[in-house]
Amino acid sequence: MPAGFPDFRLGSVLATSFTATVTERQGDAVERIPTPQRLVDWLVVNGLDVDSCTTAQLELAWELRESIHAAATAAAGHATPPASAVQVINDRSIEGRASAVLTPEGDRHWRLSSASCVEDALGVIAADAISIIAGERDGKLAMCASPSCRAAFFDTSQSRTRKWCDMNTCGNRQKKARFLANQRTGAGETPT
Repeated sequence: MPAGFPDFRLGSVLATSFTATVTERQGDAVERIPTPQRLVDWLVVNGLDVDSCTTAQLELAWELRESIHAAATAAAGHATPPASAVQVINDRSIEGRASAVLTPEGDRHWRLSSASCVEDALGVIAADAISIIAGERDGKLAMCASPSCRAAFFDTSQSRTRKWCDMNTCGNRQKKARFLANQRTGAGETPT
């Protein structure tokens, strides 16, 4: 990844990986796609190859990301997603003209209408969000237990009891904090 930007937090679910381009939403938020080129980088890493992005397209992406986050957060809490978020997700899905194609290896790949059509890539992300929010995929939406993160994530674990959006970041951070608090308590200190 280019220097000066935080690494992407990639997962196996496109829509929730996209919402993870902002992390620590309840703390000091970290924006991982602050520039059009950075959105291009994220899309390419996720198999949605585009060669350019305008500022207007980046703003559409941010709007979609926040709409997916709002709708997924509501769904994780068994609430109705906000109508405005649903409208943005639907609009981006309808505007995209990507096609699913089968590779010789038997994998699905997305073919965009052109190498500069960010709207096609956003349509794929929106369609993925629709499938998880509508409950069409095996798994469940949940909220990260980290008080500073609170990201919506798609839990596909066998027991559907994951606590953190990412064990390597939020999970380890929470376990380390609990360990240090227990160490202080064991040493006679009062935890803060």
